[in-house]
Amino acid sequence: MFESENVYDIPNIRVSGKVCFTNFPSNTAFRGFGGPQGMLIAENWIHHMAMELKRTPEEIKELNFHSDGAVLYYGQLVQNCTIHSVWDELKASSNFVEAREAVNVFNSNNRWRKRGIAMVPTKFGISFTTKFMNQAGALVQVYTDGTVLITHGGVEMGQSLHTKIAQVAASSLDIPLSCVFISETSTDKVPNASPTAASASSDLYGAAVLDACQQIMARMEPIASRGNYKSFAELAEACYMERVDLSAHGFYITPDIGFDWVAGKGTPFNYFTYGAAFAEVEIDTLTGDFHTRTADIVMDLGYSINPAIDIGQIEGAFIQGLGWAAMEELKWGDDNHKWIRPGHLFTHGPGSYKIPSVNDIPLNFKDSLLKVS
Repeated sequence: MFESENVYDIPNIRVSGKVCFTNFPSNTAFRGFGGPQGMLIAENWIHHMAMELKRTPEEIKELNFHSDGAVLYYGQLVQNCTIHSVWDELKASSNFVEAREAVNVFNSNNRWRKRGIAMVPTKFGISFTTKFMNQAGALVQVYTDGTVLITHGGVEMGQSLHTKIAQVAASSLDIPLSCVFISETSTDKVPNASPTAASASSDLYGAAVLDACQQIMARMEPIASRGNYKSFAELAEACYMERVDLSAHGFYITPDIGFDWVAGKGTPFNYFTYGAAFAEVEIDTLTGDFHTRTADIVMDLGYSINPAIDIGQIEGAFIQGLGWAAMEELKWGDDNHKWIRPGHLFTHGPGSYKIPSVNDIPLNFKDSLLKVS
């Protein structure tokens, strides 16, 4: 075991911090960081209000949606609000009224098996709420054979960030996607990168790459205007012969954001993305066994760089959320699990911690992007 100690003296306070290397894994949030937990609490509030008012939760939600011009509790003005369109499209897609009637008929005819349906809206602010984190850098290099190498500060973890970044470069330079290559993320190329999180990386690093590509195109333009080049590679070769710099560092900062943490007011988000999901679930009240009969999702992702990737991300996120909310369970050694050694995690591997499998996929699973966004 290695141990280091730092001590900081503050008036009337003495803080001693220790960092240790141990054989135990670190623990951290995977996705959400408190957002889903807050939504569960809010959904419970709405459910209780609906019971008292003898209305459906969906009616309560619909009556309280934001619209353009509304001012949020921290002072930000709502603009480009599409939740009404998302909600209406989902209601039509899921045949919500008919589905509710069918559920009521099923429940009245079955004693031990019951069905339930729900529609849940979401609004997610895009940007880090800490201002300095909303910055991004990228390095774009054009070679004389017409290929392009990009290094940016984002981390590829299966969300296809690299693919979207390559698409931005290919579109900006008007070259085939096959000519664009992404270098491994490294701080020796792009320093001081913010975390790849908060659904902001495509915006940040895409804009930084676009900035770099536009710089290069501006340098190439005088050469391009002099001749009729058949390909980007010919133009790159000509620029090289004329000693034109074909490497550029791009940089982007999210505009018009800021938040006063003392006053609790400001504009922490550049914009919001809206979505809604419908689900119908059947449960065996004797055993607790359940399955999701139908799931239908509509998301507003604006002008999507790659709709196929985004659809896949939505599907994966739903199944991941299904596991988190309804299936997966951490079992620690505590008063509720006295058979586990105190402080030890029992569900630490595939033999004891269950994640969704193919059998947990909704029988009827649909997801789509808002048609007019």
